[in-house]
Amino acid sequence: MTDVLPGWRYINPTMKHDLIIVGGGVAGCAAAITARQRNLEALLIYSGGGALAKTRRIDNYPGFPQATGPELLEKLRSHARGMGTEFKSQLVRRVMPMGERFSVLADNDIYEARAVILATGTSRVKLLPGEEALVGQGVSYCATCDGMFYRGSEVIVVGAHEEAVEEANYLATLARVIYCLEKTHDTSALVENIQILAGKPQGFERRGDRIVLTTNQGEAEADGAFVLRPSVAMTQLMPEAAVENGAITVDKNLATSIPGAFAAGDILGPPLQAAKAAGEGTVAAISAASYLLKAPTW
Repeated sequence: MTDVLPGWRYINPTMKHDLIIVGGGVAGCAAAITARQRNLEALLIYSGGGALAKTRRIDNYPGFPQATGPELLEKLRSHARGMGTEFKSQLVRRVMPMGERFSVLADNDIYEARAVILATGTSRVKLLPGEEALVGQGVSYCATCDGMFYRGSEVIVVGAHEEAVEEANYLATLARVIYCLEKTHDTSALVENIQILAGKPQGFERRGDRIVLTTNQGEAEADGAFVLRPSVAMTQLMPEAAVENGAITVDKNLATSIPGAFAAGDILGPPLQAAKAAGEGTVAAISAASYLLKAPTW
C-alpha cells in the first residue's frame, strides 16, 4: 500500500486495470460483460443500486417480463461477476485523466486504469449557489483528503446522509466543525463539540479569506467547507470532459472529449430505458476495447 496524498492510498498498486467502469446498473454491467468477452481486466465500482433498485416492475426488458428492478439488478451483477468482473462498492468522487492513464478516487482509495466508462445513471446533483465556483477555493468534497489543510481552523460541513456524520466526526479531531443538514438524516452520532447550524443551506460565497454559508435561518462563516453527499455531480466527477446542459457529451462511439473515457446509459439522457442502457453499455465497452488495442500498455 503506497501513500500518495494525505488520506489517499493506492489499492494493490501492482494490479493495473485495463478498464474501470463507474456504475453498477444496467449500462455498467452490460459494459463489464462485454469487456470480459474482449478479455479486458475490468473493475466495476458502484455506490448503491441506483434507480433500478427502486423500480417495482419492468415490462419492456427483453426476456424478463414483469421483473422487479432488484431482481434484474441481481441477475446483471451475477452475470458480470461470473464473467470475472471485479466489483467494489464505493462512491467514486473523481475520475482524473493522467495522460495515457486514469486515476479514480473512490471513497479514500485510488485505482488506476488505461480506460474508463462512466455509467452512473440518472443521479443528478443539484449544487448550491456558489458551490461550484468555490471548489478548490475553500469548498471540498473529501474530508479525509483535505481535512489536514484546516488543522486548528474552523470548517463548515454540509451533510446529506448518515455517512457525512462519520466524516464530520473525523474533521472534529482537526478543527472546529459547524454542521448543516442539506437533507434530513440521523445526526445522533455527531460528537458533542460539533455545532449544528439551524436551517437549510441556500448557498456559498467568499468574504475575504472566509467561506460563508447562508441558510434560510441565517448564516455561518469558516475557513473552509466540506459538502458531503451520497453522489457526485457530473461536472465534478470528471470536470475535464465536455458537457452540455449538465450532461456529458459523446460521439457515435460513446467516446467523451477525453481520449480513453467513454459513457453509457441514463447519464446520456432520455429515453431512460433499461434496454437502451444495456445497448449503450455494450457499445461503450466495444469502443473501449478498440481504443485499448492502440493505446500503450502498462
